[in-house]
Amino acid sequence: MHASFFLLLAVALARFLLRHSHDERSPWIVALSAVVALLYGAGLVRGLAGRATVGQRVWLTLVVVVWVVLTVLAPSFAWCAVPLFYTGLRTLPTRPALVLVGLLTVLVILAQLRLAGRLDPDLLLGPPAVTVIATAVFLQMKRQAARQRRLIDDLIRTRRELAASERREGTLAERQRLSMEIHDTLAQGLSSQQMLLQAAERVWEADPGKARAHVGTAASIAEHNLTEARRFVHDLAPADLASGLTEALRAVASRESGDRIAVQVRVDDDGRADRLPDRVQSALLRIAQGALANVREHSGAGSAVITLTLLDDQVVLDVADDGRGFDPAALPSGASGVRGHGIPAIRARVRQLGGRLSLESAPGEGAVVSAAIPLSPATGLTPRGSAPDPAPQSPAGLELPSRPGTEADVPNRHRRLNDETESS
Repeated sequence: MHASFFLLLAVALARFLLRHSHDERSPWIVALSAVVALLYGAGLVRGLAGRATVGQRVWLTLVVVVWVVLTVLAPSFAWCAVPLFYTGLRTLPTRPALVLVGLLTVLVILAQLRLAGRLDPDLLLGPPAVTVIATAVFLQMKRQAARQRRLIDDLIRTRRELAASERREGTLAERQRLSMEIHDTLAQGLSSQQMLLQAAERVWEADPGKARAHVGTAASIAEHNLTEARRFVHDLAPADLASGLTEALRAVASRESGDRIAVQVRVDDDGRADRLPDRVQSALLRIAQGALANVREHSGAGSAVITLTLLDDQVVLDVADDGRGFDPAALPSGASGVRGHGIPAIRARVRQLGGRLSLESAPGEGAVVSAAIPLSPATGLTPRGSAPDPAPQSPAGLELPSRPGTEADVPNRHRRLNDETESS
C-alpha cells in the first residue's frame, strides 16, 4: 500500500503535466506533490505508519491536509485516497478511521464528478462500493491478526508455564531421588554405626574383644559411608556396582551380617543380572539395602535371605526374614516424621521402573518384600518368551509376584524360608 501511494502520486502528477503543462497551477501542483511525498516518506522512515500514538496522528493529519489541497487543485490526485484508507485504518482507532475513510470517499466522488464534468451514476456508486469492500476486508484481516496474536501470546505463555512446571517437577523428583539415595546409604550406615557403638559400650567392660570388634565394624561402615558421600560429589551411580549387581548384593549382605542377624544371597539369573541397565541395577541394590535396613531395625530377625531371580520377562528381588512380622495394611502410604522412609522409598523406586511391589507378612510369621521389575525395551532387555500367568492374590488381597512353581507354593513361602534359614 505504501508503494502504491507513491505510484498513484507519480501517475497523477504525470497525467496533470501532460494535459496541463502550461497551466499556471503547475508549479504549485509539483511543489505540493513533492511535499506530500516527503511527508509520507518521512513517516515511513520514522516508522509512524500503522501506530496509534499522538505523533502518528499528527503525521497522518498533515499528509491528508496537504493531499486534500492537492486534490482540490488537481482532481487527478483523488485516487491516492485508497492507500490513505489503509494508512488511516492502521493508524487510528476503528471509529475515527471509519469517519476519515468516509470523508475521503466523499472527496474522491466530488473530484471524479468534477473531472468528468457531468453527473455519472458510476462515479456516485463506484467509490463507495470500493471503499466498503476494502474497509471490510481490512477490518476482517485486522481482527484475524489480533486473534492470531492472542493465540500466539497464549501459546508462548502456556509454553513458559509448562517449562516452569516441568522444572519444578524435575526439581521435586531430583529431591525425592536424593532423599531416597541418602536414606538408603548414609542414613542407614549411620544407624548401623550407632547400633554397633551402643553394643560396644554395653560389653566394653565385660568383653573388650567383642567391643573392639563392634568398633571395627562401625569403622568399616564409616569408611563405606565416606565412599558413598564422595560418590554424591562425583556421580550418583552406586559405588558397589563397580563389580556388578550380584557382587554388590553379596557385599551388602556381608556388611549387614553380624552377631544379631545372618544375611544370605541367592541368585538365579544365568549370569544376566550384571547386564541389566545401570538404573535397574541401582534400583535393585537400593531396594535390597532399604529392605535390610528395615529388617535390622524393626523385625528382630535372626536371619534374612536376598533372592534375585531373572525371568524371561521380569527381574524379581525378594528380601525375606524370620522376624516378628507386621500387618501390611497398617503401613502408612508415605513417610511419617523423621523415620518411615523405607517402604515408601522402595515403592517409589519400583514405580519409577514400572514394576510392582508386594509385601507378604503377618504378625509373628516373618516378612517378604518382593519387587518385580518388567524387562522390556524400556529397561534395556527384551522378553525372550511369552508373558507369565497373572500374579496370584494373597488372602489379604495383596498382589504377589509371579514365581516358578504353582500357586499352592505361595502360602508356604514363609515356612520354607524359615526352614531354610534355620538349616543354614
